[in-house]
Amino acid sequence: MNENLLSKRLARVGELVPEQSRLADIGSDHAYLPVALVLQKKLEFAVAGEVVSGPFEAAKKQVRKNGLSDQITVRLADGLDAVEKTDEINAITICGMGGVLIRDILEAGWTNQRLQGNERLVLQPNIGEKPLRDWLTIHGYTIIDEDILEENNKIYEIIVAARRETRVAYSAKERLFGPVLLKKQSPIFYKKWQSEVKQRETILAQLTKASGDQTIRIQQIEKEIAEIKEVLPDES
Repeated sequence: MNENLLSKRLARVGELVPEQSRLADIGSDHAYLPVALVLQKKLEFAVAGEVVSGPFEAAKKQVRKNGLSDQITVRLADGLDAVEKTDEINAITICGMGGVLIRDILEAGWTNQRLQGNERLVLQPNIGEKPLRDWLTIHGYTIIDEDILEENNKIYEIIVAARRETRVAYSAKERLFGPVLLKKQSPIFYKKWQSEVKQRETILAQLTKASGDQTIRIQQIEKEIAEIKEVLPDES
């Protein structure tokens, strides 16, 4: 196992983890990310948390195989329950889940005081980025970086957040598209939202043929299409 075996998505997440962090990787699967980062000498210590016994055992095997048991602790636990105060965690990665699930993991960690609020969060939701940004905004986090990339015909967003002294009030538009991604406006960003427009136009066409009163739903979809088209380049 080495960093070259990480997917493009996980490799980018790893690049966004600060040097010499004490990392908790939640939903760590085979512990690929913490193992790679320790092998790169980027981490002092890591916790690999997994809630499912199969991936938990696979993670333990991966850590042992690389001789990293002194630097990576693998724990079977639900979400941030894998983190203990004595771990002195200052960075958290949660990758490859829906944004709503990541949000719920963070909320439970916040409620149970497993999330102290001083950790750098590097989050990679597969879908549902807006509910996640909503949670970060409510809890006083600043989105300090974002990235968007394509791998195996899927587009992924990465959100990096930390709490700062001055709170930022993100607009609904920024929470939907990402405040940093809105500024970068990369080709992948455009590709994602052009696809989102097409999906909504397909739904709209279906609704116009559906029985019953679809007025409210049609108006909502039309509003969403208009919002997205505002950030896309003019095709004329």
